[in-house]
Amino acid sequence: MRTVFTAVVEPVGTRTAYWNEVVADRLAGLDIRLDDVPDARDELVVGDVGPLQVVVSRSGPGEARRTAGHIRRHDPERYLLFVQAEGVALGEQDGRCARFAAGDVGIADLSRPLRCAYSERRAVMVSYPKALSPLRDDEVATLTGIRIPGSDSMTALVAGLVRQLPEHLDANDGASGARIGSALLDLVNVSLAAHIDRENLLPAETRTRALVQRCRGYIEEHLADAELTPGRIAAAHHISLRYLHRLFEPTGDGVAGLIRRRRLDRCRRDLLDPALIERPVAAIGARWGLADPAHFNRAFKSAYGLPPAEYRRACMVERSLPRARFRPWYGEPRPTSAGSTGPSSRRPWRPRERPMWWWRRWAWRCAARPCTRRPGFRR
Repeated sequence: MRTVFTAVVEPVGTRTAYWNEVVADRLAGLDIRLDDVPDARDELVVGDVGPLQVVVSRSGPGEARRTAGHIRRHDPERYLLFVQAEGVALGEQDGRCARFAAGDVGIADLSRPLRCAYSERRAVMVSYPKALSPLRDDEVATLTGIRIPGSDSMTALVAGLVRQLPEHLDANDGASGARIGSALLDLVNVSLAAHIDRENLLPAETRTRALVQRCRGYIEEHLADAELTPGRIAAAHHISLRYLHRLFEPTGDGVAGLIRRRRLDRCRRDLLDPALIERPVAAIGARWGLADPAHFNRAFKSAYGLPPAEYRRACMVERSLPRARFRPWYGEPRPTSAGSTGPSSRRPWRPRERPMWWWRRWAWRCAARPCTRRPGFRR
């Protein structure tokens, strides 16, 4: 579940102190110095996904510092992975300084002093305990204050998943959140180990889970390619085809089944998109690598029970039906005199004078009472 903090809820006179306290409690002890008084741009969204704490920070231009005094008062023993979503930041730790643009990734150790200067920006940060990292502190220290380009394949996958985490904070329960957090943490550890050439020191289970996630990311990225096959996936990740099939055995569908299921799901979304109502069904199938219309129809009917064209029509008809609403009929206006319906000297009857529970009971009795006027009815 997410918690949203905004700076504008506090009066201007005490807003700076309030915002420093919020950041210190939810992220880490920091000295925040903004160029202006915190305003509507300053927002903090906090949530947990399994063992990970997710923080989305939006702020105006300013600077953040974590000093040795902050660490002596409270050392959380956590690493902080951040993805620069918007704007530019300048990060400094362990004597190194780097410039982070949109899409770049960085790692910081909250047990050592750091400094970050930024323009108006938005960043998604994930903190996790050091005990969950298989890398030693001195090995992670070689990556602090260094820009990890978002153009790298593994880094791009990690950055994309981190940026999507805030959209699902409310939907994650305990079990699914733990699985998502563990899978993302495996990818983070593998990515960091690859950058320091220590990937062989990771546990075998961590490397295997991360490899599966990389293969899934490759499949999602190339779904529209009709030439996407298990052999091509295995070649892209430098593994044998037999090992690839063994990796996906626990899913039950296999690699080919996963590709087909994800393509059909993308086709179903396009069929339900009102903006694509004029696009032919065959063109939608071809867009997602199902170029043969007959094969597309059979596969879609097997998965969803109807051919794609009928599925689209059925969903459009269902959307066009009006929602049923209970509207009681109160009859014609009561005449006040012969042949007139003008205002009466008597107080008019108002249906709202009856309480709502009375109308609900009346509607229930009408629904439960058998209709005596239908043909062939016998009591």
